[in-house]
Amino acid sequence: MKALSTWSLLVLTLPTENATARMRFYRALKAKGCAVLRDGIYLLPYSEAHEHMLRELAGAIAESGGTAHLLRAPSLDASQEDEFRTLFDRESDYDAFIRSLAEARKTIAGQSAAELTRLLKRLRKDYEAIQAIDYFPDDAATRAEVAWQDFIALVDTVLSPGEPHPAERTIRLLSRDEYQGRKWATRQRMWVDRVASAWLIRRFIDSDAQFLWLASPDACPADALGFDFDGAAFTHVDERVTFEVLLASFGLDSDLALLRLGEIVHALDVGGPAAPEAVGFEAVMAGTRRRVDNDDELLAQMSPVLDALYTHFAASATEETGRRS
Repeated sequence: MKALSTWSLLVLTLPTENATARMRFYRALKAKGCAVLRDGIYLLPYSEAHEHMLRELAGAIAESGGTAHLLRAPSLDASQEDEFRTLFDRESDYDAFIRSLAEARKTIAGQSAAELTRLLKRLRKDYEAIQAIDYFPDDAATRAEVAWQDFIALVDTVLSPGEPHPAERTIRLLSRDEYQGRKWATRQRMWVDRVASAWLIRRFIDSDAQFLWLASPDACPADALGFDFDGAAFTHVDERVTFEVLLASFGLDSDLALLRLGEIVHALDVGGPAAPEAVGFEAVMAGTRRRVDNDDELLAQMSPVLDALYTHFAASATEETGRRS
């Protein structure tokens, strides 16, 4: 038997003489995914966060000259539960999003890395906006997730041909002394994870590293240490991207500044929350990638950027430690 939900209800009368305020409140209610029971009565599944938001909105409505009352009530029975849940059906929103993905697929060929990055960011924002108000996910949410992951994979094949699949294995702690003066190989036309990993290798692991930029992972020489492709010595493992795997492999994951960099690389490579600096780094990466013709130059130009970010994060970590002591 389906559990009965508790609901927050906002009963309101908006000020008639303030059209700007009315529009602002309507937009706020829509943005939070409120269902309309009838004119002036809005519904949301109860949560502390929802009730806090509605209480603040009620206060703003009252200050603008309207009236608003916030109530809380459970569904009376299964029939009413189904009726209320239907009001939150997001199938049409997900279907519209899937159609937008289909249209976007037609435009991918020929776009630059920066343009594809912007496209992906815009579509991700649209998708997350629907998810944020999908309080009762169903098959439509599953279809949208499949379509979204397929689209991300398609863009990845353009931005980063040969993007690795996560391996399931134990990350062993290695000695940096045994990895000096080595050849390191990865896919050419580097993107975030590869350029950050190459910087990390030369800056913290093997200062005399020689890099080979491969047209295909199959071209990796037997005496080279591959990174960031399927079958490489260092590649994605479980939830970790290559940069994070290198940190763990060489005992660098106690460095708070490198961990902060790892958060940026992870978010830009496979998604997830990131530091505010991620947006700027992504823009610099995309712009530099368009300006230079080879990966040696790309690494040379991005290394000072990564050095600066590392210094910034190291200083922040030191200040934070000082405040705690």
